[in-house]
Amino acid sequence: ELADKEKFMSVVKEKIKKIKENPVTGGGLPNYGTAVLVNIINENGLYPTHNFQTGVFKYAYEQSGEALAAKYLVRNQPCFACPIGCGRVSYHPAVGITEGPEYESIWALGASCGINDLASIVIANHLCDEFGLDTISTGGTLAAAMELYEKGLIKQEELGDAPPLRFGNSEVLHYYIEKIAKREGFGDKLAEGSYRLAESYGHPEYSMSVKKQELPAYDPRGAEGHGVTYATSNRGGCHVRGYMISPEILGVPVKLDPHDVSEEKAKWVKIFQDLTAVIDSSGLCLFTSFALGADDYAEMLNAATGFEFTTDEWLKAGERVWNIERIFNLKAGLVPEKDDTLPKRLLEEPMPEGPNKGHVVKLHEILPKYYKLRGWDEKGYPTEEKLKELGLDRYY
Repeated sequence: ELADKEKFMSVVKEKIKKIKENPVTGGGLPNYGTAVLVNIINENGLYPTHNFQTGVFKYAYEQSGEALAAKYLVRNQPCFACPIGCGRVSYHPAVGITEGPEYESIWALGASCGINDLASIVIANHLCDEFGLDTISTGGTLAAAMELYEKGLIKQEELGDAPPLRFGNSEVLHYYIEKIAKREGFGDKLAEGSYRLAESYGHPEYSMSVKKQELPAYDPRGAEGHGVTYATSNRGGCHVRGYMISPEILGVPVKLDPHDVSEEKAKWVKIFQDLTAVIDSSGLCLFTSFALGADDYAEMLNAATGFEFTTDEWLKAGERVWNIERIFNLKAGLVPEKDDTLPKRLLEEPMPEGPNKGHVVKLHEILPKYYKLRGWDEKGYPTEEKLKELGLDRYY
């Protein structure tokens, strides 16, 4: 039951107005869905292509939100009571009416595998939905397999008469998605995910994953803060527990230098992670944060609960969530010195082209600053003082 329904409804209407008037939540996302990002991320040189071998895909426009809207979009589809409506409903004669594809799916089944045919991506996305497969992990695993194949580590004899695992071969998508779901033939190996696949051939470095979870559609060689969120996310390679693409690339709420690795950048990472924990815990969509700030969420939560918490107190609650998750992971066997890292390629191989040419992720410079701001020791373990401050010392 709401503490003050009238006040709550008044506050919510005010926030919806802000969302509707924002160019991202009121324009780009409703009109083109999350795939409005395809051209933006590609133009900024961090659209991972060919299993993160580069950050520029020359056919990006052909799989963009604009292209999807022109060719296959039937209508947008909001989640329940959502004022944004970024979901897509599409049509292709091979599958009929289907949902999506969204930005991450278009990238994972497209540029990551070197595939530019949007029709094939729409069908592949539908197949993943039908079989219950995560599109990021599916695309990331296929991309790793393609690189292993092209480097001669996976032999065609092992595949038999199945399609060759070459970048750009759209036949791979539809064939292997079904084989993965049914664990048939080589699909049985692919079903283990990119890390176990690459490790089985003696080259785990070709798995673009963190803590064995495949990375999403942003190459951190073009966004250092986002690289820290990958390395430290409590659920492995994840982009929605601290979306630093917002300030580093989109300039929301302010524009940050994507290659800066200062303490100030580390502070932004912590704030974004703590605020995201608050947003997730409240049941709200992260996309509202393109238009709303921490003060807006504090106002809504106070109206709903009757609490009179300051914005800093709500952020402290988010920090507590983050540390509880960290404690869980440590008890489950996480070793920060080994696990808070990125794929070797991103740390050692300079971006070969585009706006970020020559850059690698300088994680070794910014991670110690992040740990210090978190109140963790130099190895990434929460200190006794920090746990006492958060009231969590009895748990670890």
